Amino acid sequence: MSGPGVARVEGIPYRLPLRGTLAWGAHSALDAAEHVLVRVTLDDGTVGTAEATPRPTIYGETPQSVVAILQHLEPALKGLEITDEAALNRVRNNVANNHTARGALDMALWDARARAQGLTLWDTLLGPNPRVRVSFILGIGTPAGMLAEAERVVTVGVRCLKVKVGRDHARDLAVIRDLRRAFGEDVQLYADSNETLTPDLAPAALAAMREAGLTYVEEPLPVRELRARADLHARSILPIVADDSCFTPADLARELDFNTFDILNVKTARNGFTDGLKMLRAAAAQGKRGMVGSQASSGLGTLHAALLSTQAEVTEPCELSFVLKLEDDLLDRPLSFQNGWLDVPALRDYQLDPVRLARYQC
Repeated sequence: MSGPGVARVEGIPYRLPLRGTLAWGAHSALDAAEHVLVRVTLDDGTVGTAEATPRPTIYGETPQSVVAILQHLEPALKGLEITDEAALNRVRNNVANNHTARGALDMALWDARARAQGLTLWDTLLGPNPRVRVSFILGIGTPAGMLAEAERVVTVGVRCLKVKVGRDHARDLAVIRDLRRAFGEDVQLYADSNETLTPDLAPAALAAMREAGLTYVEEPLPVRELRARADLHARSILPIVADDSCFTPADLARELDFNTFDILNVKTARNGFTDGLKMLRAAAAQGKRGMVGSQASSGLGTLHAALLSTQAEVTEPCELSFVLKLEDDLLDRPLSFQNGWLDVPALRDYQLDPVRLARYQC
């Protein structure tokens, strides 16, 4: 089946302020979403869009590097038929790394392909689980500040909190106890350690997290400590979520070989739809659970992550509420959460607001 060809690929940087600062890991912090709108235009005028979320401290990308890599790839993409997925992916994967640039390009191509056929991503990607449980990323801050932010998002419908930990173990446990007292069993809690523990301290730390009522922990050990991570997982102290260790399908294959985790956190922001689907299915085939994460995505990125979250292989709450951390967004209306859930089919008609894009464009 032939189709229109790619005519143009462009990146439009924009900046959305956050409500306060998101802090994680040993030193990282973020006070604005400095992202790039990726736009693919076909020769029949069809346009597909997606959000790239560069993170210099994680992927080594910046908004400027995302724009540059799109410019680098554009000549080879021009003229390729939008239905020729194999050819488009060969070009997209001709460069190494550049995860968020390539992931966003993949999603923009999916969007353009659907629209060229008179469809939308909701027609082509909506899975069998249209209602998705959502989680909120609770960054490191003062105990009072973390509790206040948790109360704010729970009030508007969130029922699962991913608590960033790793700078002070005793303080982390105190915050978790405060959260448990505040919300009881109505709110699920899990931790994201962002590789901050050491092999000798991790078993006791995970046991303490389990006793505090956490359901799982994300990346407790540095990715480079492969054998230590396999050993920690084999102890079955607390289910482990794989994130930083599984940037790519090749990374996932290694982690499956060494059996280092229980739950795979796929991020459309770095994997797009093509690799995201592939990774969820590969993990599920070996009995692993699945979730869809956020790279501090704004509304457009959340729409795309939500669609992947409806797939059968996704079993856990997904990070679809980061928009609650934004002071404003590019969508034409705010997302709504109901008692812990997001109704994904209800998002079908959400659109980018050109006035907001013009306001926040860099």
